[in-house]
Amino acid sequence: MLLARLETLRVAALLVLAVAAPASSQGLSFESPDQLKRYTDCMQMARSEPLKALPIAERWQAVGGGLGARHCAAVAMYEAGRYGQAAGQFESIAHDMGQERPGLRAELLVQAGQAFLEAGLADRAADAQSRALALKPQDPELWIDRGLSYAAMQAWPRAISDFDHALALRPDDVEILVLRAAAWRNAGNAGKALEDAGRALKIAPDHSEALLERGYASLALGDQRQATNDFNTVLRLVPANSTAAKRAQSGLRGEIPAASAAKR
Repeated sequence: MLLARLETLRVAALLVLAVAAPASSQGLSFESPDQLKRYTDCMQMARSEPLKALPIAERWQAVGGGLGARHCAAVAMYEAGRYGQAAGQFESIAHDMGQERPGLRAELLVQAGQAFLEAGLADRAADAQSRALALKPQDPELWIDRGLSYAAMQAWPRAISDFDHALALRPDDVEILVLRAAAWRNAGNAGKALEDAGRALKIAPDHSEALLERGYASLALGDQRQATNDFNTVLRLVPANSTAAKRAQSGLRGEIPAASAAKR
């Protein structure tokens, strides 16, 4: 999976603030502490027992549960694997808020993007994430998210550009460097991939994904010795049956992965 960053806890906290604040024109205010507790309980159930929470949220929505009920239903849909429906619901909530609370709307669009990505609709994920970025352009996580959606579409120059933006906001972030290294590799530029992987390893010498990317880049550039060292180091660092171990073993056989989406 490209990304599993559906931040229900963060958005839930923001929604609690939204519904607790006066906003009668948008129907966002709870009438009592009991309503606020109902939302909190519903969200907890949506994460732990989504199939049980969904009809409860839908019944609540039918009797005027408003934004809280709709969001709880969307989260339950997502957790139940109904990603396309969840994405549409997240988008709908963001749209219906009008121009209110841009930060919260951006987070809802982030959730929509993640749900679209899980549904295999990377183009729609990127569209939702673009709208989120218009609201919060200084959030590096949003640039990473859209970069991963572009990676899923194998639109490598766009993915690299978004990772560039993320690094400008969060310099020397190892995770972003590894993602950009993978994007450079898939774009056919092993030299740039080697630079990013090496930069990441200066910061985190035992980072298995960075070691894998340096190994792949070294293979592509004909440096078998460096590649072998990196893949063997990964095998010492990770569990024997892990995905990283399998990738390292493939590398030791001289296999470079075909162009694929960057992983996070």
